[in-house]
Amino acid sequence: MKLEFRGHDERYVVEQSLMTLFPGELPVYEPIDPQHDSTWAVITLDEKPDSSHCAVTTELSYQGKILSYTQQCDLTGTDYEREGERRWAVAASFFQAACRLTGIQPPWGMLTGVRPDKPVTQLLAQGKAPAEIRDWMLHHYFVTEERADLAMETGAVAHQAALRLKPTDVPIYVGIPFCPTRCVYCSFVSQSVERSFALVPPYVDALVEEIRAGGRMIRQQGLTIPAFYMGGGTPTTLTAEQMDRVLTAFEESFDISACQEITVEAGRPDTITEEKLRVMKQHGVTRISVNPQTMEDHVLAAIGRRHSARDIEETMELVDKIGFPHVNMDLIAGLPEDTPEGFRRSLDRCVAFGVNDITVHTLALKKGSRILMEGLSIPGSESVAEMLRYAAPTLRKAGFAPYYLYRQKYMSGSFENIGWCREGGECWYNVYIMSELSSILSFGAGGSTKMVVPGTNQIERAFNLKYPKEYTERPEKWQANQQAFADFYKKLSL
Repeated sequence: MKLEFRGHDERYVVEQSLMTLFPGELPVYEPIDPQHDSTWAVITLDEKPDSSHCAVTTELSYQGKILSYTQQCDLTGTDYEREGERRWAVAASFFQAACRLTGIQPPWGMLTGVRPDKPVTQLLAQGKAPAEIRDWMLHHYFVTEERADLAMETGAVAHQAALRLKPTDVPIYVGIPFCPTRCVYCSFVSQSVERSFALVPPYVDALVEEIRAGGRMIRQQGLTIPAFYMGGGTPTTLTAEQMDRVLTAFEESFDISACQEITVEAGRPDTITEEKLRVMKQHGVTRISVNPQTMEDHVLAAIGRRHSARDIEETMELVDKIGFPHVNMDLIAGLPEDTPEGFRRSLDRCVAFGVNDITVHTLALKKGSRILMEGLSIPGSESVAEMLRYAAPTLRKAGFAPYYLYRQKYMSGSFENIGWCREGGECWYNVYIMSELSSILSFGAGGSTKMVVPGTNQIERAFNLKYPKEYTERPEKWQANQQAFADFYKKLSL
């Protein structure tokens, strides 16, 4: 689509709506010839001389239709605030024109970021009334009523999570970037163990060294650990002995007296054994995740899993036998070969297991995944919408409520991922990281450490090396990241 801007150069906000409402269209900044070009937009910003008001008009041509829409906007506050108001007016003008021309109303409106409920959390912290915030979501971002209500629920949980955090609290993440096989939808940096088994032992050695060094640093800074999360990849690709080493290193290196939850993504049933579960139980793990993604055998085969739905059931029987306070299961709406009927069966079976935490993901079409590289067939956006329309009332009827959410690029139907739990079943680590409420100290290959100034949106990041082999061979990178983390907290003087 050819784009022409007059009176501004707000490319980013226009391009975000372009990707959502005109899939496959790329922005082209060339002169428009209305007599020969069929797909174009002219977006004009007019501002009063006293800078108290502006109007943005979008003239949009697409598939033989032409439409014009004008967005009015009062300009108030500081120069910085007025700049944001102009930017909003440009975005709103193009978005509203595109919605009217295409007949498409994205569920999250103009919100394109990972954390669409973050504005709710921030406004609650400022003392705004919930009704006022909800109305603002509807009329400022053009979110649908259903999504506005969802954001109000999860944003309120994040607000409560922020109140329970201390300035010295730093949740811990440990990454295990190995899987038995690579799923077709995955683009994470993870190694297939069947191809890279020799990488695991040296990786565990390096990981334990990093954890112990991090523990010393955290103690020196006087920081506290409210939550621990081991993810991946699939952490249970480790042997029971390797799992014991990692969890022992955590226990011995950190003061965990204030740690309210210890979570391990057990992940795929073909990696879970009674011995591994007993190791986790002995180390006080409070939550495990068993992530089938689907309970349909033909869909499991289509996504590259080497286990059956019966294997998942046997694993859940084993989990119940060992006994953990909290158990999570993950499902994905929109997987290859799945149908709304199949998704309903999968969700019903997960609810029947009696777990208190179920995460419903929407398929994200990630670059580098086999779905895109091999052109696999996936359900259309309306089928995905039907799956999600079944999920919400079913989970609510079973006593679940949404407690965190996030979005990714290129999600089917432009929907979201939602964590649902029964009362008391929240995984607070997920709330902390998704709402960016606190720093997160990450260990392992691909780890992303966040340094958050408490009570603000000021965030610094430090990334470990992505691949297990280079992470193992170059400890100076994680050492530098830990030093940066220590320096950050020295400056805060908590």
